[in-house]
Amino acid sequence: MAIQGPIPVAFDQVFPHGCYIVGEVEKVKDFDASTRERFVQARDKQSGEPVWQVAVMDADPALKAAQKTVAVKILGSDEPTVPPAAPGSPFTPVEFDGLTVTPYVNAAGRLAYSIRVRAMRAPRTAKPVKEAQ
Repeated sequence: MAIQGPIPVAFDQVFPHGCYIVGEVEKVKDFDASTRERFVQARDKQSGEPVWQVAVMDADPALKAAQKTVAVKILGSDEPTVPPAAPGSPFTPVEFDGLTVTPYVNAAGRLAYSIRVRAMRAPRTAKPVKEAQ
């Protein structure tokens, strides 16, 4: 099969209605290398770069509440900077560059996707809200 490893995708394919930050940027723990006394940050297996994580809410109105929040892993040597909040709004819209998805079967036996990105930034332009189909 020609597809191996992470699959490159466009931001609009993953979040066609946009997304908003709902958590803090955190270091991802390397569970194999860490101990109770010592935290070791995970590194990407391909690039060797440190892995960070941020929770985002998918703005797709058709999603159920339990499906709206997803963790996005960010690769980079420096801690990613959260873009500024939208003026007059408690929400911080965000877009990602260099997205890849890796499908896997989760603990419940369902298909899930791990989302990794190269960069986080403020949206370039405001997009009209797409209606649920």
